[in-house]
Amino acid sequence: MEIRLTKKMAGVRIIEGFPGYGVVGTVTTEFLIDHLKCEKVGSIIIDGLQPMVAVHNNELVEPIGLFYDKENKLLILHFVTMSQGIEWEVTNAIIKLVKMVKAREIISVEGVGSSDENSSKTYYFSKDKGAAKKLKALGINPLSEGIIIGVTATVLVMADVPVTCIFSDTHTNLPDSHAAANIIGALDKYLSLNVDYKPLKETASKFEDKLRGIIKESQKAADIQEKKKMSYVG
Repeated sequence: MEIRLTKKMAGVRIIEGFPGYGVVGTVTTEFLIDHLKCEKVGSIIIDGLQPMVAVHNNELVEPIGLFYDKENKLLILHFVTMSQGIEWEVTNAIIKLVKMVKAREIISVEGVGSSDENSSKTYYFSKDKGAAKKLKALGINPLSEGIIIGVTATVLVMADVPVTCIFSDTHTNLPDSHAAANIIGALDKYLSLNVDYKPLKETASKFEDKLRGIIKESQKAADIQEKKKMSYVG
């Protein structure tokens, strides 16, 4: 595992969002990086992560990129590949990054599957009482019962800094910009970002198209790699 960081910083909040259900975490971080005009400051390399990069608009999209918003003191982790089977390793990298930048909080964002097509609620869960009190006062629903899986779960277990999770109902396994907009709205209130998130629901097709293409090519690359592996065995 290697963390490449080109800029010194301290006291930041880390926002991380894995593709997950509805690719909500990735849509959310993609929008924030673009809207806040974040600077790319590094990347994370982890053994076991699918060896794939994407090229979009003549720019390299790495599996795990690090982007810095100096004005709001945010370090955003942008993921375009899945992490099944290596969640603990990914979290070890996040914990190492926390120490490197003296982060004061980790904010995890993702979509949660909902069978109610009319539901578009946003939920929070936080290990920090102050954060939980603030989010509740902002009108966000507390997650009182539920199962949390993946990197969000391992971060909650391993991190020794406050961890705040923001979830949104999603109804599709395709990129869900509506759910991402709900999360960005909650983040906007919680962090006072002054982000105009409402147009995301109408204009996010460019994010959806980009991510859908990357995910499709990622799966294609994985299939090709598996076929090569099987040909060696055969």
